[in-house]
Formats: sequence, structure tokens, C-alpha cells
Amino acid sequence: MSWYLALPLMTPVLTAVMSYLLRGSGIGRWVAVTGSALGLGFALILMRQITQLGVVTGQMSDWPAPFGITLVADLFSGIMVLLTAGVGLAVAVYACGEIDDDLEDMGFFAIFQLLLAGVTGAFLTGDLFNLYVWFEVLLISSFGLLILGGTRAQIDGAVKYVLLNLVSTIVFLCGLGLLYGATGTLNMADLRLAVDSSDQQGLITVLSMFFLIAFGMKAAVFPLFSWLPASYHTPTNAASAIFAGLLSKVGVYALFRSFTLIFDNDPAYTQPILMVVAGLTMVTGILGALAQTDMRRVMSYQIVSSIGFLILGLAIGTPLAIAGAIFYLVHNVIVKVNLFLVTGVAARLCGSSEMSRMGGVYKTAPLVALLFIVPAFTLAGFPPLTGFWAKVMLVQAALEAGNWVMVAVALIVSLLTIWSLMIVWARVFWDAHPDGLEPRTADLAPVRLHLLLPIAALGLASILIGVFPNGLVVLAQAAAAQLLDPQPYLDAVLGGTP
Repeated sequence: MSWYLALPLMTPVLTAVMSYLLRGSGIGRWVAVTGSALGLGFALILMRQITQLGVVTGQMSDWPAPFGITLVADLFSGIMVLLTAGVGLAVAVYACGEIDDDLEDMGFFAIFQLLLAGVTGAFLTGDLFNLYVWFEVLLISSFGLLILGGTRAQIDGAVKYVLLNLVSTIVFLCGLGLLYGATGTLNMADLRLAVDSSDQQGLITVLSMFFLIAFGMKAAVFPLFSWLPASYHTPTNAASAIFAGLLSKVGVYALFRSFTLIFDNDPAYTQPILMVVAGLTMVTGILGALAQTDMRRVMSYQIVSSIGFLILGLAIGTPLAIAGAIFYLVHNVIVKVNLFLVTGVAARLCGSSEMSRMGGVYKTAPLVALLFIVPAFTLAGFPPLTGFWAKVMLVQAALEAGNWVMVAVALIVSLLTIWSLMIVWARVFWDAHPDGLEPRTADLAPVRLHLLLPIAALGLASILIGVFPNGLVVLAQAAAAQLLDPQPYLDAVLGGTP
């Protein structure tokens, strides 16, 4: 097993153990931050190896594929592992300022690290059954973060979250069993060969719908998204932020991986379905955001809307569309984490995330208002920030495909996103507090650096990528080329490439 492939996965697991053992000592939370920083370093090393060597693989206990457990990283999975480590570090620092001693004693930082391990494992696995295993790690750890604190709203949100995710798990397991029965393998690379040589292409297409439903529910696409806005506003702000950035994106990753590597046998059937799902996800998400009065619920529905843009890239399926979706994915992970973190600070200042009980933040804390404007403008797609370039690539791909309807939907949803964010800006930051109160900046003073530093860092990352987008554009195009031409992936996994 290549050490640079295993360490990004093992680091959060070991950090979780150390954080739990040292909880209550005053250093457990800083162990989590240190582990997250090490994870980011190892993710950078892995990314460097991928760019130098191409697709890298590792076989557990030296069992050859497709019989053993395979870890594999190409550019797409490397980008996702790097994003996970980067936003994981930002949220870990933020959590040091938000999480009190009681929640730390309950194991917040240990569960948080296990969540990062589950996300990283999902991005690195080369086997569909092990993808199910990492999904379960995600489900258990995210459920733990949801109920930590035990408030009525948390329990209510957690029940909806778990029930609907269990449905997707059952559908996923049914699909796995049927697919194994039809092909005799669950290794992703081996599945590609088995599907190509199968004389039951109609059955394979039907089975692909099991995975579309299972992964679509994980990704929170229309009409399977109700669990997300029902739960993401209930836990701590740090937990909400990491959920917003990563959890639904694991489902998106699984859709991209499976429908480019395995289930590309009948695009005439699957792509129109994905196109309709993309459009309805964009529209229902942003309409839901406009109907909300709680700031965190607004941000939750905007997650749903943004997933529609990602599915649009997969539905079009051209190199430009896939590259645009990958660029949008990088942009969206950073921005959604940032917006939830800023929302947490604004709610801390005002004592509530309900917008009818918020206001005056710009007057009292102009720096916080500025830190909100950066990710808000980025999400809305103002040039030259990352959201602008991502949407330009997706709209151009839709134009080249002649899909004027999706171009119109994307542009209208983008305008509605601006409207939604401006409502938040006006009510929370610009207008006076409805009760004539001023946000309590004194509440922020003891932990100001912990809360604002990661927000500023993520905002700076969005600005830099937007101002200098060429590097990420080239990387996204290379990752898209690997997804659309899986032969190097197959050679690396099945050909014994170390």
C-alpha cells in the first residue's frame, strides 16, 4: 500500500482516537486541529503524486484487484480529498471557538474526525461495497454530530435525516446485490469491463436507476432532498458547515464516478433523466430558500439549488460540462462552508438565526458583514469570483449542446440566488434590529480569532481562485478528461500499477 494513499485516510482515524482520549484535558481540541493540519499536508502530497504519476492505486494486504479492497486516486478524487482536508481544518479551528467543554467531553472533535475519515474513504475507494461501508461511517458520525446537545430541534432533525438516509442505504444495498448477481463483481474498474461485455444491457440500465436513486438521495437532488433542509439548521454551526460543504457532495461524487465509469452504457436513457432532475433541483432549491425566514434554512435550501448545477454538468456529459461541474464543485464546497460559518457568527452576535430577530450587524460588526459579502457574491456568481467562472463554463456547455431551456433555468436561478442573498443582507446586516437592540459583540471577543480566521482564509481562497482561475480550469479539464476516458483508471487498478 502506497503510504501517500493511506495517510490521508488514516490520519483522521488516529486523530479521532487521540481527541477522544484527551477530551477534557484542554488539548483534545488542539489535537484535532493538528491532525487536520497533518491531513491537509498528506492530501497535498497525494495530489502531487497524482499529478506526477497519474492514477495511483493501493491493494489492501496485497490482494490483487478485483478480489481485494482497492484504494484508488485520480485527479477527481484527489481534488475531493484535498478539499475535504482544507475545509476540515478550517472548521476544526472554528469549532475551537464554538464548542464548549460539555460538547467536547461528549466527543465532538472525535466524531468530527471520523466524519472526515468517512468522506475521505468514500473518495478513495475503488469498490462499490466499500463505498457503502464509508457511507455508513458518514451516516453514523453525522448522526452523532446532529444529536450532540440533545435539543428538541436536533432530535427532530436527526430522526428525519436518519430515516431518509436509511431508505437510500436500503436502495443502495438492493442495487449492489442485483448488480453483483448480474456481473459477479463490485470492483468499479472490473464493473466497467463487465458492463461493457454484458449481453443484458437493458438490465444494467434498470440497475443504474437504483444507484441514481440512492446516490441522488445522498446528494439531495429533487425530489429526494427533504432531509437536508429539515436537519442542517439544527446542530452546532461547525457541524452544519462541514455538512454543507461535504455530505451532499459525497453523493454527487458517487453519481459522477458511477455514471462515467460504470453506467455509461445507455446515455440516451439516463441523461434526459439527469437533465430534468438538474433543472428541478435548481428551481425547487432556490424557491425554498426564498420562502425561508431562518438564515440557516436559507443557506440549506441554497445547497439544494447548487446541487442542480452540478448534476447539470453530468447530464450534459461533454468535456466542458464535466470540467465546469468540477470547477463548480470546488467553488461550492469552499463557499457553502464559509457561508455557514459566517451565519454562525451572525447568529452568535444576534442571539438567533431567525431573521426576524436579527439585524444591525453591519453597524456593530462591519468586518463580519464584509466576510459575508465575499462568499455571498461568490455564490451569486459575480465576476471575477469563482462562481462566475464555474457558471460560465456550465452555461457555455449547455449552449454548445443546444439546450436553451437549461441555459434559461441556470440564469434565472442565478438571479434568484442574488435576490435571496440580498434579502439576507438587508434583514441581517443592513437593517436595524427589530427590537432596537445592537448585536452583542462582547460575546465574540474571547473567541474572535478562532471564529473569524477560518472565515477570512476561505474567503481569501475564493478570491484568489477567482482572480487566477486558469490553474483550476486546467486541473478541472484534466480531471474531466480522466473521467470521460477511464482507460488509465482501468490499467492502474487491474494492471497492477503501484
